[in-house]
Amino acid sequence: MLIRFSVENFLSFKDRVLFSMIPGKSLLKPLHKSHYVKGISTLKAAVIFGANASGKSNLVKAIAFGRNLILKGTKSDQLIEFQNFRLDSKSLVSNSRIEYEIQHKGKNYAYGFIFNKYQIEEEWLFEINKKNETKIFERNSKNQIGFDLESLLKKNKNNDEKQFLQFIAKGTPNNQLFLTEVRTRKVKENVSDITDLLNVIDWFQNVLNVVFPDDKYKLGVTSELRDGSKLQSTFEELLEYFDTGINGICLEKIDFDSVEMPSEIKKDIENDLKVSKKEDGRVILVSPENMTYFFSKIKGKIIAEKFMTKHKITGSVKDTKFDTSDESDGTNRIIDFIPVIIDLLQGENVFIIDEMERSLHPNLIYDLFDLFLAKSGNVNSQLIVASHESTLLTQKLLRKDEIWFVVKDKNGASHMHSLEEYNVRFDKEIRKSYLLGRFKAVPRLGNRDHLTVLP
Repeated sequence: MLIRFSVENFLSFKDRVLFSMIPGKSLLKPLHKSHYVKGISTLKAAVIFGANASGKSNLVKAIAFGRNLILKGTKSDQLIEFQNFRLDSKSLVSNSRIEYEIQHKGKNYAYGFIFNKYQIEEEWLFEINKKNETKIFERNSKNQIGFDLESLLKKNKNNDEKQFLQFIAKGTPNNQLFLTEVRTRKVKENVSDITDLLNVIDWFQNVLNVVFPDDKYKLGVTSELRDGSKLQSTFEELLEYFDTGINGICLEKIDFDSVEMPSEIKKDIENDLKVSKKEDGRVILVSPENMTYFFSKIKGKIIAEKFMTKHKITGSVKDTKFDTSDESDGTNRIIDFIPVIIDLLQGENVFIIDEMERSLHPNLIYDLFDLFLAKSGNVNSQLIVASHESTLLTQKLLRKDEIWFVVKDKNGASHMHSLEEYNVRFDKEIRKSYLLGRFKAVPRLGNRDHLTVLP
């Protein structure tokens, strides 16, 4: 679970901006709060509103940036690619800062780093509780020692293990995160106890999912989709629930060579399946034509399957099959989000989605949220969305502390605040007040009488 996220001097964020999933004082909708972990509970949902170019997407990009930097790293001869705040001369030469407070594997952590294009200036990991914190490691480029690994060294008393940890720390390139080095340099195989480091890496790798408007989330449970499986039944049930007109889904076997895609992509698929340790390992590919293919390896042979939908034919007991490219944009958007809902309700998943409402009817986006919140009573997952969809802006669906606004000031810097900061009754409908500008975060239109170039 995400507890808090803060960002400074990154994209449109000049000053430090804090986005928090910590519940406020409200006692309403208690099922929207997760189970306590060492005194800390989090909210299961949040919606971030704002005008165009206010910074909503930039918050999502900042969260994704840290994840990618940890999991993909930076090559030794490359700069750290990012854009700091450009509308202030001081910001152009100042460091940037990102910090995540997360909840995973029964513990709470604060992990963050200070950086510029050339190097990581500082990096830290603390275990945090409601009243105290414990340092796990700390890195400071201005400190001659560079790394404070005392806590990790105490847990690994073998001299060889201590020396290996110190070797990895000293060998971490200036433009690389220590966590990235731990992940890629087989530290787990050579050191007996780095549980906290592995917990944090696992959260970024297997819990945090960031979905942008043009992304196709086909991972997670979708990789387990099989004809006749319970997952297939769940998928079909949800397609019927959302009134798509689809009668069923199936995977149709096709010849691998007949799949129309560049030869280099086919080579990559073959290589991915060859190195897979699982006999039933799978690669999922979504083509530019919105076709979804599943590739698996059985007895050394590559099996290709195409995801298809089934529709009833009036006057016949038979169904006809559609390619997903034959379905509407809205139906394909629902097909994209069904795996998201299933993964969320399986627990231990955080989804951060930008413009979730694209191609979806307002009633559908509302019900997707309502369905997750209604079914997640005993589940610790989070759904966080940046959106323009004002039908979500209601206290019938969300708590005040689950509603956030992003506003740009006159200097072009983004700031965030929640509805919790306003004196609003729990039973007041707030959509109209928002559109009228009470909570800011709406476009500031000019005076049309001053337009001189239009007839």
